[in-house]
Amino acid sequence: MAKRDNNRALPIAVMFALFFIIAFVTGLQNPMGVIIKSQFAASNLQSQLGNLANFIAYAFMGIPAGMMLQRMGYKKTALTAIAVGFAGVCVMWFAGRAGSYGIYLAGAFVSGFSMCMLNTVVNPMLKSLGSNEKRGNQLIQFGTTFNSLGATLTPILVGYLMGNEASARSIASANPALYTAMGIFVLAFAVIAFTRIPEPYGTAAGGRGSGRFYTPLRFRHFSLGVAAIFLYVGIEVGIPNIANLYMTDALAMDSSAAGTIVGTYWLLMLAGRLTGGAIGGRVSGRAMLTFASALGLLFIGLFIALQGVAATVPLPVFRSDLSFGAEPVRISLLFLILCGLATSVMWGAIFSLATSGLGVYTAAASGIFMTMVCGGGIMPALQAWIADQSSYPISYALVAVGFAYLLFYALRGSRTEHDMPAGIPDK
Repeated sequence: MAKRDNNRALPIAVMFALFFIIAFVTGLQNPMGVIIKSQFAASNLQSQLGNLANFIAYAFMGIPAGMMLQRMGYKKTALTAIAVGFAGVCVMWFAGRAGSYGIYLAGAFVSGFSMCMLNTVVNPMLKSLGSNEKRGNQLIQFGTTFNSLGATLTPILVGYLMGNEASARSIASANPALYTAMGIFVLAFAVIAFTRIPEPYGTAAGGRGSGRFYTPLRFRHFSLGVAAIFLYVGIEVGIPNIANLYMTDALAMDSSAAGTIVGTYWLLMLAGRLTGGAIGGRVSGRAMLTFASALGLLFIGLFIALQGVAATVPLPVFRSDLSFGAEPVRISLLFLILCGLATSVMWGAIFSLATSGLGVYTAAASGIFMTMVCGGGIMPALQAWIADQSSYPISYALVAVGFAYLLFYALRGSRTEHDMPAGIPDK
């Protein structure tokens, strides 16, 4: 048993590291939105187009990534993804040199291809490395902790780099963060190249069982889970992205303070995911998602309802000088940041529930699943458009609708009692 655990330790560590990379590179688009709005006098919607480009790449790459996983295996798919990610960050760096909004969008789009492929690898891999359904969810929860760590550091770092002078905000000011991303990609490529990565479903990628052909979308709980992940990623990304714009625009806060407050949202996600990982072996994904969805719905409702309250409270923040401090925030904004606790455990819970019982179709399902991660670009863009047409607080009604659907999925949509076809091979 100890030998088996040792054999799993290195692949698990590598998957955790890939989770960090995904968050760090994806998280660049959040503070970049503030830079784009300042450098190019962009609207709220235009400021979110980089984030949209990054996530819309999932719509194009999700299914091909699943096919790559089936045909090339986990290791080669991961190495290809890292090479593409390095190229994407290089394009974003060149955009800073050229001062080009269009080139920046192209770099964000290429980076999105890489993030999609990496996500397609790490989630089914961690689930398969668990000894059962709960252990698989537990590993994903711990993996997403590293995801939250990367997401926490990115807005703080870039917020510090761009400074408080709006006139000095440019894509080039974020170059140190881009150099860091490049270095991480190079290191990850070298480590994975010399690491043995298991192929849990590599021998049965054809997807046939008992003479009948099934696609993952024939499973009701998976189809509804695909919609759930679209909404979840849109919620997770939209809350901090629009909050950053809300604070720097409507509340006239400096970008450094706004970055630390947004960083607290991601820090709360990290804390929630650590908790989720600790209890994941004993608490089901359905119970986690039910509690988290109800909590998120409550927090968003309080944020919208308390807009007329001007009183402030001190919010603990993690600053770029590696110190903790406190920033005064409105009570309504406090509840918005607390949504990080609600969104923390949702990814792992939804993925585990949606792919439950799929067996050899897990790789194909992972590709379809990642296609719908494009919600992380589409929903924030839609929310930004609503903010342009009305106000920032009203735009969060879209987030409330998303939380309501996730609560439905946890309570009813994820149940598998009546939609599991017979004869599905496990491996």
